[in-house]
Amino acid sequence: MKSTIQRRLEQLRGALLNLHKTLVDSERVSYEKATGAIQSPNHFLQLLIVDPWFAWLRPLSQLIVAMDEALDKKEPLTIGDVDALAKQTRLLLVASETGDGFSKPYFDALQRDADVVLAQAEVTKLLGSRRAPV
Repeated sequence: MKSTIQRRLEQLRGALLNLHKTLVDSERVSYEKATGAIQSPNHFLQLLIVDPWFAWLRPLSQLIVAMDEALDKKEPLTIGDVDALAKQTRLLLVASETGDGFSKPYFDALQRDADVVLAQAEVTKLLGSRRAPV
């Protein structure tokens, strides 16, 4: 039986995964407007992995992987584990018009795409919840 702590991390991970997908989709549209259509799903995967255009998304990908690893641990999750991942999420998801790294392209995505705003709102709702430790 899953603990409340594990369920909360799964919820946060799911919301982040949705945000990640929404950002990837939004960024793909921007990329294709600037450079032309992406030829195939395999080409798009290669772009996600190696193209500098998409590099800013990697910290979010890495955070989701860290959550996967925490959920796959043999030992039970602790409140400290989940709090640390929630803190990383809060620190990463800071949009800034003048920032660098993740924050500036994230700001731009929030400005151009309402779907990104909605996905962000879901993550924010989970991070702000007082029901359980996240």
